[in-house]
Amino acid sequence: MENWSFKPKDLVTVPNIITYIRFILIPPFVYFFMSGNFVMAGIMIGLSGLSDCFDGFFARKLNQVTSLGKILDPIADKLTLVAVAVCLISVIPEILPVMLVLVAKEFLMLLGGFVLLLKKITPPAANIFGKIATLVFYIVVFLIIVFKVFGVDYLWFVYAGSALVAIAMVVALVKYATVFVKLLKGQKA
Repeated sequence: MENWSFKPKDLVTVPNIITYIRFILIPPFVYFFMSGNFVMAGIMIGLSGLSDCFDGFFARKLNQVTSLGKILDPIADKLTLVAVAVCLISVIPEILPVMLVLVAKEFLMLLGGFVLLLKKITPPAANIFGKIATLVFYIVVFLIIVFKVFGVDYLWFVYAGSALVAIAMVVALVKYATVFVKLLKGQKA
């Protein structure tokens, strides 16, 4: 069990700076999406997805894995997901049930992370199931935006892609719940 510790130098590591970029990309994504500029919205979500891949890569490659990064990365993921969910629901209200599942999953994970921090336990880094779920999420959202830009009938893909994302997110949640319980019991995750 790893205790949470914060060092001021963790604020300016390469992976954490990349994660900050993900936070910064959320408002422009929402603005462009809601104003109908789907090309720019697609670019913003594409950059967000790439930065999500690179922050973890650089954290390991540069040996800059930090407690702060382990907390910032999933928060950036969750805020991005909620922003995308709200945008998509505003344009395609039929996907509300699937998006509610996704938002509920993210809320539960944030709550679990908060509980761990209160107990001075560092929340675990993303596992392979969480990474796959996030990757599926970014790909599906990016393709929905591309279909919309090119005027392709995309409603069928919205349903199929949203269902795929929901399944991936629920599997990730179950895996994280298992780790959460182990950490609370003082076991190694």
